[in-house]
This record gives sequence, structure tokens and C-alpha cells, in this order.
Amino acid sequence: MTTPPPDHHHPGAAAPYGTPDAPRIAVRGEAHLEVDPEIARLDITVASRGKDRRTALDDLTRRNTTVLDLIKTYGDSVERLETGAFSLTPQLKEGRGERVHAHHGRVHITAELTDFTALSELTTRLADLDLTRVDGPWWTLRPDSPAHRQARQQAVREAVQRAREYAEALGTTLTALVELADTGADSTPPAYPAPPGSRMRSMAHGATENTAAAPLDLEPQRQRVHAQVNARFTMAPPRL
Repeated sequence: MTTPPPDHHHPGAAAPYGTPDAPRIAVRGEAHLEVDPEIARLDITVASRGKDRRTALDDLTRRNTTVLDLIKTYGDSVERLETGAFSLTPQLKEGRGERVHAHHGRVHITAELTDFTALSELTTRLADLDLTRVDGPWWTLRPDSPAHRQARQQAVREAVQRAREYAEALGTTLTALVELADTGADSTPPAYPAPPGSRMRSMAHGATENTAAAPLDLEPQRQRVHAQVNARFTMAPPRL
């Protein structure tokens, strides 16, 4: 028993490539935007070192509290504040045995700010603290940023415009949208992170020890937003 070939002219059958009576146009629409960032993230690492575990832990606790209290003074400028990994590691003396030479403590903190003027001041104040490392800022957009919506809509408009231009070149017009597929919309990640050599770290001594450091002049990094869609249209049969 043989199976009859599919009838592509049957009313219920799909015509993936169009027909002479309803030709299809397949196009791609893209959008590339550059917008100002909405959020800046700082990664802060607080460290301590002591000859015994309790001293290292107490120093780390005190410095961690100082950093958190400082960040919280910026109020609504701080959108998110989180504590990450914590470690307290013994350092063994060289040679035989397991004699502990010192203990090293470390805690990681992440802060996200929306006020970039406050960011400049806070970055400098954090970097001026003892045994505190600051990495960043990393600039980004919120996941629900209007820039993403704007890019997607612009990509759709470009797809429609491109399809119309093809139809006009054939002396006809579009009749219907058959398919619209979103191939992804996202913002480009930061072009860097800051290399380790650019970290900011305070010293326990110096001529400006009792003088507040001037705020850094931080220029926000423009964010690139990309959106792309694939679209298929039908058009009235052209006269060729």
C-alpha cells in the first residue's frame, strides 16, 4: 500500500514558500541603539589579617560594618546592596607541622547605584578605607528598561519598511503579515571589566590620611542595545 503524495493545493495545506496567487516576502529587521546607563555596580572586597583567628574576625566584622553603614548613608541612590562570599583562612608557616602564622579574612559586597553623582563620591570614600578593594563601576540597563522596548519596536518597523520597499520594487503591495519571530534583544555587556591593576585600595598611612579624598570623575559608559526580528508577509501578485 502506497501513501499518496501530499496535495499542496488542498485548502488546508500550508504553503511555506507562498503561491503565485499569494507570494511571500521574508525580511529581517534590526535596530541598534546607544543609550545612557541606568545602573552602576560596584564590587567591594573587605579584608583583614591577624595573628589569631579572633583578631582577624573582629577586624573583618568592624570593617564590613563600616562599609555597609557608609553605603547605606546614600539612601535611595543605592538600589541594591548584597553581601556575597565570606572567608576566614589560616596561613600556615613554612616547614613541617601545621603551625598557623596568621589568619586572613575576606568578605565581598555588591552595591548598585542609580545616582551617578553619588557613585563618584562613594567610590572614592570606599577606596579610602583600610584594606578595602573596589572594582568597577560596571554600567548596565535594567532588564525592563524602556530602551529594550524601543529597540524591538524599531526592529519591527524596519522589517515592515523593508518588505514594503521590496513589494514596491515589484509594483505591488503587501497584503498580510504571516509570521513575526523575535530572534533576541539584549544590551551589550560592558566592554571591560576593570583589570586587577586598576583596583582602588587605601593605605594605612599617607599624607592625606585625615583628609577626605576628592570624588573621582566617572563618565557613564553608553550602553548598546540590539534587537532583531524575522518577518514574513504576503503580497498581491505582481505583474512581471
